[in-house]
Amino acid sequence: MNKANSDRIVYNFLVDNFHLNDLMAKYLNVAISFIFLLLFGFILFKTLRYIAKKTLHQIAVRSKTQFDDYLIKNKTFLNLSNLITLNVISALLPMIFVDFPQYLGFSQGLFDILIIILVVMVIRSVLLTIKDFLMTLNAFKDKPIQSYIQVLMIVIWLISGTIIFSIITGKPLLEFLTALGAFSAVLLLVFKDTILGFVASIQVSVNDTVRIGDWITMDKYGADGDVFEINLSSVKVRNFDKTITTIPTYYLISDSFKNWRGMSSSGGRRIKRSLIIKSNSVKLLTDNDIEELKKIDLISDYITERQSEIKLYNKENQIDKSILLNGRNLTNFGVFRIYVDNYLSQNPDINKEMTTMTRQLAPTSEGIPLEIYAFSQDKVWANYERIIADIFDHLLAATSYFDLEIFEKPSGSDLSRLLNQTDEPTENV
Repeated sequence: MNKANSDRIVYNFLVDNFHLNDLMAKYLNVAISFIFLLLFGFILFKTLRYIAKKTLHQIAVRSKTQFDDYLIKNKTFLNLSNLITLNVISALLPMIFVDFPQYLGFSQGLFDILIIILVVMVIRSVLLTIKDFLMTLNAFKDKPIQSYIQVLMIVIWLISGTIIFSIITGKPLLEFLTALGAFSAVLLLVFKDTILGFVASIQVSVNDTVRIGDWITMDKYGADGDVFEINLSSVKVRNFDKTITTIPTYYLISDSFKNWRGMSSSGGRRIKRSLIIKSNSVKLLTDNDIEELKKIDLISDYITERQSEIKLYNKENQIDKSILLNGRNLTNFGVFRIYVDNYLSQNPDINKEMTTMTRQLAPTSEGIPLEIYAFSQDKVWANYERIIADIFDHLLAATSYFDLEIFEKPSGSDLSRLLNQTDEPTENV
């Protein structure tokens, strides 16, 4: 018996036992053989899937590494089961279409396309597994691994798409690639954003501009929060109000934005805020004023020492103190500034290892700014705001003890009261 007859088991059975004509036997041979092939493929798929779910899952659970767990999560073994099943069915197709070779090429082409797609799915699941595994390592947690995975997948899909079109058109792969070269300009135009995003993601990674977990602010796009995903085309930011802002990756190298990583990794978060003191509330201190301010513990020693130094200077230089302005004097503003310095130095929420100072800025039309420049120990936003509020609550209340006034723009009621006072009749003396 020749090979052709050995592949036609159903055909021989039908002809020998039912004496069917040649054409009918051939059609029934194809139909019945194809049904048996599908049943065989289904049983093979179920068997492979059972092995993958039971045996391989147990091995993954017992193993110490998480890599095989991620293989299961990304359905790598399931895709392999599908791929093996399709390869077996494709290999048996010549036996099914032995009497109809004109359909064999079409069927094998269809199965070849499905096999290529499944190969891509297997590669994709492996790449996703590598990405998930690398993200568990401290060295790669803040790296845009997903961008590189997307680039590889685009290249793989382009190659597989080229092969599929070659199969559909029946042209040799080399000839198809030659024709595709002339189409490259169009491809560059279509994938412009992808190419820009790929280049940007490389620059972001190499220059360490942004990492996953960084707090960034980009006012142009309303982004103010933590970066939780960096991919080929975009960077996703979870804002503090829980909204999500998506920024094109290449805008991170073409536009300006603020990255708060330096603050997060430093010893504290900067406090830079001013009190506006009314200029006409600044005065020279009399002896009575000085005696009252000595009762304030934080500046008592300073005032005593400073007062002795000033008296000695004025006495040695024979300064006429009948007029307070003559010679050297203490001012309520200067003493208050020392009080603020001492208050910050003993505040446990302020990082003493970083710059801490109180400075007087240039006077403005609103008054004299007294700027507090320091760094809080706690960098968490809510705690940071609480620390600032506590400091300025205290300082705002403390100004009255120094006979200083905080500038405040007059409200409508203030203006109305001022007008009422000017309208009151005055007595002639």
